[in-house]
Amino acid sequence: MAEPDTHTATTPTGATTSAAATAATALARALRAAVRGEVEFGAAARALTTMDASNYRRVPVGVVAPRDAADVAAALAVCREHGVPVVPRGAGTSIAGNATGVGVVLDLTRHLRSLVSLDPEARTAVVQPGVVLDDLRAAARPYGLTFGPDPSTHSRCTLGGMIGNNACGSHSVAWGTTADNVRELSVMTYGGDTLRLGRGWDGAPAGLRELIERNLAPLRTGFPAGLPRLISGYALNALLPEAGTGLARAFCGSEGTLGVVTEATVRLVEAPAARALAVLGYPDESAAAEAAAGLLPYGPLTVEGMAEDLVRTRGGGRGAGHGGVRGGPGLPGGGAWLFVETGGATPAEARAAAMTVLGVADPLDGTVVDDPAEQRALWRVREDAAGTATRMPDGSEAWPGWEDCAVPPARLGPYLRDFRTLLSEHGLRGTPYGHFGDGCIHVRIDFDLISGDGVRRFREFSWEAAALVVAHGGSLSGEHGDGLARSELLTTMYGDELTGLFRQFKDVWDPAGGMNPGVLARPAALDDNLRFSVLPRERVEVAFGYPHDGPRGGDFSAAVRRCVGVAKCRVAGPGSGPGVMCPSYRATGEEQHSTRGRARLLHEMLAGEVVTDGWRSEEVREALDLCLSCKGCRSDCPVGVDMATYKAEFLHHHYKGRRRPAAHYTMGRLPEWLRAAAPFARVLNAAAGVPPLAGLAKRLGGIAPERTIPPLAPEPFGRWLRRHTRGRAEVLARDRAAILWPDTFTEHLSPSVGRAAVRVMEAAGIGVVLPPQGRRVCCGLTYVSTGQLDRARTVMRRTLDRMEPLLDLDLPVVVLEPSCAATLTTDLPELLADDPRAERLAVSVRTFAQALEERAPDWAPPRIDRPVTGQTHCHQHAVLGDAADRRLRERAGLTGELEGGCCGLAGNFGFERGHYEVSVACAEDQLLPAVRAAEPGTAVLADGYSCRTQLAEPGGYRARHLAEVLAEGLPGLTEGTADVRG
Repeated sequence: MAEPDTHTATTPTGATTSAAATAATALARALRAAVRGEVEFGAAARALTTMDASNYRRVPVGVVAPRDAADVAAALAVCREHGVPVVPRGAGTSIAGNATGVGVVLDLTRHLRSLVSLDPEARTAVVQPGVVLDDLRAAARPYGLTFGPDPSTHSRCTLGGMIGNNACGSHSVAWGTTADNVRELSVMTYGGDTLRLGRGWDGAPAGLRELIERNLAPLRTGFPAGLPRLISGYALNALLPEAGTGLARAFCGSEGTLGVVTEATVRLVEAPAARALAVLGYPDESAAAEAAAGLLPYGPLTVEGMAEDLVRTRGGGRGAGHGGVRGGPGLPGGGAWLFVETGGATPAEARAAAMTVLGVADPLDGTVVDDPAEQRALWRVREDAAGTATRMPDGSEAWPGWEDCAVPPARLGPYLRDFRTLLSEHGLRGTPYGHFGDGCIHVRIDFDLISGDGVRRFREFSWEAAALVVAHGGSLSGEHGDGLARSELLTTMYGDELTGLFRQFKDVWDPAGGMNPGVLARPAALDDNLRFSVLPRERVEVAFGYPHDGPRGGDFSAAVRRCVGVAKCRVAGPGSGPGVMCPSYRATGEEQHSTRGRARLLHEMLAGEVVTDGWRSEEVREALDLCLSCKGCRSDCPVGVDMATYKAEFLHHHYKGRRRPAAHYTMGRLPEWLRAAAPFARVLNAAAGVPPLAGLAKRLGGIAPERTIPPLAPEPFGRWLRRHTRGRAEVLARDRAAILWPDTFTEHLSPSVGRAAVRVMEAAGIGVVLPPQGRRVCCGLTYVSTGQLDRARTVMRRTLDRMEPLLDLDLPVVVLEPSCAATLTTDLPELLADDPRAERLAVSVRTFAQALEERAPDWAPPRIDRPVTGQTHCHQHAVLGDAADRRLRERAGLTGELEGGCCGLAGNFGFERGHYEVSVACAEDQLLPAVRAAEPGTAVLADGYSCRTQLAEPGGYRARHLAEVLAEGLPGLTEGTADVRG
């Protein structure tokens, strides 16, 4: 992380002054003297914490990552002495701006993440605030226990953040909110007090009891009744004597405005041994909402709702959003759905409960899903909604801002009808979904938060929406807190008297006003601090087309603001779950190496306030340096952020007119070097085996010293194919022919893959067509990944010139190397948007399995009948899909699942000097453990050259392309057998 900039500092208003710089320098010096954890005042650290998952942005002075409670106390003391506010921050997934601040951000995720103890008999756990919810749930699982509240961000949200927002999640109908599941809290106040909060007045700050006892009447009448999701404002009603004086409960939901939680004792609940899911279809969301309340007496674990405008098919491009497929596994007909989960001691018991729900729910259509994999697929649609809903069906942007109000469940249907009317009156569109059983609705709305008129309409709508919720007896927030988005509106819900008591309550805990100012008490205006206001109004000149970003495409600012901060990329550690995104964060656990972190830095680069040197920014370059360009975020991110493209764009501008790293000239121009080296393959291979010569070559080429230089093929694939087909005079049937793309890796480094593919295609009766001899083609991958985009365009145009006669044949183009296929499918048309041939080639690309399925649908592959392990290439996962590969493997008797993730080599990335350790850590996340765990005799599959190389070194395993394994099952082949584990 960069050292602090001691020349300028940003004040809360955004001005930069030498006085502010001097104050920031003094503050940083004092914090470093007092705190053992990291103290970071540099541009990168500040840029990474300007935003959470909301529409808001506030620039902090610095970031402190305390190592323990003593560090928290020391940091608070220094900030108090310097008069600087503090905001505690967990994963930064708050949707109301709660986790942003203008003073010092306390990053509680880096060190304060210990599970102190777990008592299965008492069903309690003691946790530090940075503990990730899923880590607590994993620790409780062996005892049949869980923590009840489960927001959709459960894989990365922290217990401290959940306490701050009083988070709920889909299971609150069964187990309540976070406040319902907190027993005791250890809290430090800005004034320096250490308090232990539970039930009763012990531990309360001075003056609190007197404040409550003076105001019993308004506290008894001022809060809505019959509302399970009453999250807005301070929970002063929890301090009433008839409520048991729940001091810890009243602290929950205070959004970091009262003090810092350093430890919490939480309740655990018994987790059902088995679960089933009743999926119920209704004509529209109002009908689904009206049905939800009637299902509560049957004791469901969840009653979740969503409408059809949230459930969209994949394949519509990033602008079309991601999500489930209507009519997919377990999804019945209808215009809206309820997901009603039931539990039981056995699968039969859980299913019986779900069938009971299905019988009484009276849906248009319904089904019960008890297969765990199908349940997970359906829940992923719901959990990704916070990101998915940020794109309307036509690809236009939608935002939080009116995100999570709650009304009594019995009022939800009428409320939704009135809400849709209000949207229409303001010319707005939204996609409601959420916790229908609790009356809580999430919605992203297509606010114009950029123009002055749009922001004024946003403000007007918010006030009218608040009045509508209050008219239905509801709460402005039903889960995410008020933050900067709704605190100003609290007078609509509570009136002047009660909001005045909120201010007095805040002052009892924090008389200096140092904790998260602008939230709840003395709120900032809801249209201040919007994160879009600092972005450039003029279109940024870029190389890629960004067809799905901006009203007419090509808007890099819109591409960058695509990241809304839900932080699905922020899941760390080996074995942390399926999917690809984000391998570098999984390896390092550092925010700047997550997709979100990089997007935030690019946002601040465009803003020019914190990151001030634009495309030349070293902070952005450093963060992107560990991006593997795996494209995992393109598919795994709910809003389809494509950091590989943004990285290529940045490198293109960053190095324009400047000297590049050596690896860009060597590995970035690999096709040229390999073509030049091909005649001397044997000599060069021998030289690479001489350690001093190899060491010199690696130093000059920017290659990691730990790597071995790959051997060149003595006979390139093209030469073999010409020899193989010499003398043939076949007439190819157009419907049985395909163009075989001679990618650089197959041609010069692994021609055995090409030979195998040809043999399999011939056995299937598919005629193989190659570009004419001497007309070399290249997808441009290595130039793109190193940001040499002008050169990439030149290479791509030359390729299109050479491919044009073949494109007129209207044949599929079979690409054996997944990274090259992905480049042709995505980067080619986005870099050459002005050339219609680019799109023609892109839509012609097929994987090996897709080509066999399309061109030889009746062909029976050889039966291999062997288990497999290995990895689906990250680019194939992200861009191409592997459904055809799965079907082909099944037909060939290749059993077992391939891993997700990224191998960590990722083209030039793992070969570059300085990347070896991260590269190996990525391989150790999913790929290498899976191969080690495989039984002897298991075939190791990896279609990507990089994946096979990483498995060979450092893994020590030989892997094969699917084509090689199938070819070796063909009759009459004597060239070898499939490589297996061991």
